[in-house]
Amino acid sequence: MSRFEPFQKHLSALHRAGRKRALINPAGRDFSSNDYLGLARSSYLKEIAHAALDSGIPHGSGGSRLLGGNHPEHEALEHFAAEQYGAESALFFSTGYAANLALLSTLPQTDDLVFYDELIHASSHDGMKLGRAKTQNFRHNDLSDLTDKITVYRQSGGIGAIWIAVESLYSMDGDRAPLIELAGIADAHDAVLIIDEAHAVGVFGRGGVGLSCALKNQDNVIVLRTCGKAMGVEGGLITMPLVLRDFFINRARAFIFSTAPSPLTAHLVHKAIEYITKNPSLQTQLHDHIAVAESRLGALCPASREGSQIFPVIIGDDNATVQIAASLQQKGFDVRAIRPPTVPAGTARLRLSLTLNVSQDDIASLADALTEAQKMEHAA
Repeated sequence: MSRFEPFQKHLSALHRAGRKRALINPAGRDFSSNDYLGLARSSYLKEIAHAALDSGIPHGSGGSRLLGGNHPEHEALEHFAAEQYGAESALFFSTGYAANLALLSTLPQTDDLVFYDELIHASSHDGMKLGRAKTQNFRHNDLSDLTDKITVYRQSGGIGAIWIAVESLYSMDGDRAPLIELAGIADAHDAVLIIDEAHAVGVFGRGGVGLSCALKNQDNVIVLRTCGKAMGVEGGLITMPLVLRDFFINRARAFIFSTAPSPLTAHLVHKAIEYITKNPSLQTQLHDHIAVAESRLGALCPASREGSQIFPVIIGDDNATVQIAASLQQKGFDVRAIRPPTVPAGTARLRLSLTLNVSQDDIASLADALTEAQKMEHAA
């Protein structure tokens, strides 16, 4: 027996279940990326990159931030982000995944307890697995369940710090967390609220600061904003009290032992944030797209979606979802099938993502093509 035969059997089982993943290049009209404001391939950021390289900003850091890789562009971005987002400090990571990994593996300590929304991102789960603290989930966006579990923890003698981890906008369902109420719970129980703004930054809030703008910069709130979605670049920024930034620099393995992000990338992120802030028309255009999609696709999506740029069309069966996605791809729409374990069993879906890379006519055409593809699948 080949030593790798168990892996082949596993892959074959995934294929039969309609869950085998594969890499495919983007093709057709973009309804799958997170490039919400269309900046990833924009002429604006291309020109900024060319000018930055010509000015001598390096395209590589050459080492970790603590060992020769620190650069004025990193520090300029962090200072600007802290100011822009109303925090004492910020720290830049190479990806949002690395930032979440560092956050939840570093800050909660041995006697602490992390309560997390059951639909939180995989990177948060991985961070918690590497951390010292105990963890417990609560039902999605269920404030009563969270409050009850905190109460049980305290009444049973739990004395550690409480951390509450949520996303502001959930990437597979397109619904929002009740941030104001969650912040109230955090205040009432002397807890720290951790908010992942990955899919809200750039899209919501004045200047694109995200949905956490409603909290008015509470000091018990830590916010992660990724830079590879609406900002069109890459990386992750955590904004927080200064003491926690210093703690990360001294204790976060995902920061200490990782090659620093490119200074060029830091410069591009800085300019992207500035550009989004100065061009509110980008948000307006995207929300106009959302309004069109609501009228054409809204009936196919869960009512809880709350007007976001993410339209989940629940198909249910894994293979049927793959077939419908393939049909849409053949018609020139870049639509992807999302299957378990990324989403719960029985909820395989098309995750339709609205960006400024498409027109409103494209949205209407997709709606027609989706209706036809569903009819054909049901008839099969």
